[in-house]
Amino acid sequence: MFHSVLIANRGEIACRIIRGCRALGIRAVAVHSEADVDWPHVREADEAIPIGPAPARDSYLAPARVLEAARAGRVEAIHPGYGFLSENWRFAKACEEAGFVFVGPPWRVIQQMGDKIQARWLMAAAGVPVVPGSDGALETIERATELAGQIGYPVMLKAAAGGGGIGMVRVAEAAGLAAAFATAQRRAQAAFGSAALFVERYLDRPRHIEVQVFGDRDGHVVHLHERECSIQRRHQKLLEESPAPGLDPALKERLTTAAVAGARAVGYVNAGTMEFIVQGQDAYFLEMNTRLQVEHPVTEEVTGLDLVSAQLRVAAGERLPWAQEEIPQRGAAIECRIYAENPARGFMPSPGRIARLILPVGPGVRLECGVAEGVEVSVHYDPLLAKLIAWGSSREEARARMEAALGAVVVEGVATVIPFHRRVLQSAAFREGRVHTQMVEEGAFNG
Repeated sequence: MFHSVLIANRGEIACRIIRGCRALGIRAVAVHSEADVDWPHVREADEAIPIGPAPARDSYLAPARVLEAARAGRVEAIHPGYGFLSENWRFAKACEEAGFVFVGPPWRVIQQMGDKIQARWLMAAAGVPVVPGSDGALETIERATELAGQIGYPVMLKAAAGGGGIGMVRVAEAAGLAAAFATAQRRAQAAFGSAALFVERYLDRPRHIEVQVFGDRDGHVVHLHERECSIQRRHQKLLEESPAPGLDPALKERLTTAAVAGARAVGYVNAGTMEFIVQGQDAYFLEMNTRLQVEHPVTEEVTGLDLVSAQLRVAAGERLPWAQEEIPQRGAAIECRIYAENPARGFMPSPGRIARLILPVGPGVRLECGVAEGVEVSVHYDPLLAKLIAWGSSREEARARMEAALGAVVVEGVATVIPFHRRVLQSAAFREGRVHTQMVEEGAFNG
């Protein structure tokens, strides 16, 4: 096992990984920007190393500065968490070349799955169904028009180098394609440094269901069941749960089988997530996240397994700690992401200083928090403050515990999405498990 690990991240996920390191007797080294010098992850680490000014491009997104910190901290491995450099194959390769173990999959796998067009090819070749769409990048509007006509409107334009829903543009009819194509190219270039696009059929009111997978260097791959992630704003998740409510057992079997087959086909190692779009009994590969997922705690709650610990063990060369038949799915767990955003203003970020913070405790309630009273929520980073997770022996028990826990949270100084979450939990649609990805934009939970 490693002696020391550098955590190339901040906030709640940095605190979570520090805790995982402690459980294995590993020295945890944090990094921080000038804006984060007083944040909890800096205080909780065994050592904290400054890596630059507040803008992420000059600190958390600067590979050279992170590697310099790793050398200064005398670590053996680097855990990227999620976001920032976690799915940057060039950074993973640079870690390897610098003599550090990257806690994640091989850089070649990150490269393959990060190219969304190549990922579609690979999954289709592995027998995993993909959404009907283009086989390659769309180089001209004429080619986009031809393919969209063959697929049938509405269609979705997506960035070939992107992910996480960033930059996607829905096109309702042929008349809007040219303008949408220009918009999508511009967004793709700005977000990912590549204007390459591809087109897929747009699915109306689908569910977003994902499968947690885990592999080791000996070629063993398992799944840790599914998560329902349909409650989203701007294609970004807000609430996740496991099991997916009302999921047909036969469909779940197809999803988990496809996820393991897809991961095995690319030689996947460490934790990853296969994301699917589901409409009725049809399920299609959406993308793979080659990292630890934000919502991994709901999987940990229903399986009783520690994913961060397993990540570190597998990165250190150990075999997977579990066989498939040893991975249970007990009870139900729900996670609410507590963002500093104002739902009444279109989920606009709400930066500011946290003046008061009271967090809930109680049976079945888990908190992953990265902030404290007095810290400044910066405009430079994702405004995720904490994640609240509730487990119950039934979905209704988990829902009720979550509702009570949200009612006990006090955050003063910034707006949060807590009022939105309470409306979701109280809604008949959520209680009955009737969820889909377009509910928020349709105003289903407006106050």
